[in-house]
Amino acid sequence: MWNPQQYLQFQTERDRPFFDLLAQVAGQPQTVADLGCGTGHLTAALSQRWPEAKVVGIDSSAEMLERARQHATAQLSFERADLRNWQPGHPLGLLISNAALQWVPDHAALIPRLAGLVAPGGTLAFQVPGNFDAPSHTLLAEVLARPRWAALSEGRDKPALGGFGPAEYTDLLAPLDFGVNAWETTYLHLLPPEGNAVLEWVKGTALRPVLSQLSAPDAADFLAEYGAALQRAYPAKRYGTPFEFRRIFVVAQRL
Repeated sequence: MWNPQQYLQFQTERDRPFFDLLAQVAGQPQTVADLGCGTGHLTAALSQRWPEAKVVGIDSSAEMLERARQHATAQLSFERADLRNWQPGHPLGLLISNAALQWVPDHAALIPRLAGLVAPGGTLAFQVPGNFDAPSHTLLAEVLARPRWAALSEGRDKPALGGFGPAEYTDLLAPLDFGVNAWETTYLHLLPPEGNAVLEWVKGTALRPVLSQLSAPDAADFLAEYGAALQRAYPAKRYGTPFEFRRIFVVAQRL
């Protein structure tokens, strides 16, 4: 279902939150796991930062892992698994996740479970989108509610964050004896002015479960309807297409 080439179309914009998250991670972890590693190029950046560490990237997508394994080294490996129930062989120095946990339901249970995989003195670090009330998502829901497309919602994986933000994640982790650094940032990405840049962005993420259910002709019709709505909500300017993108960050160290 996931298309690495489409996802990496806006690689610079998609990678920036990862490095903003990583900038707040201290220490020298000897064991690192990247949950939802995708194409693996950011997992490789973890291995470059801590070359002595054993680093593993975890993802459930065979297509993504096929791309990721080109980065494998003696210290860096990749494994196909579901992050909801993956277990390391021993507690980790760093457990990190970049824009993946939003697809997992019940963060009130998920986050404490992930925290339990971290060694004393180790760190749990993750960032997730916080833009589910933005036009890119609300318009998608509106189009899916139209009679022709209503059946698509039945098989659609929906982001499961609800009202989780920095305060809610702190409430989950601080009582577990973690020092928590949690914050949010809204990026203003300037996407290309030509074409329908926001549609191309969403094709790499939220649209994947929808398009995977459609024939080529139906997909073209759906993209035309949704794309027209996006162009009205995100009008292109001479210098680019402004696209606000809110992100939630958490860096929590076990005390």
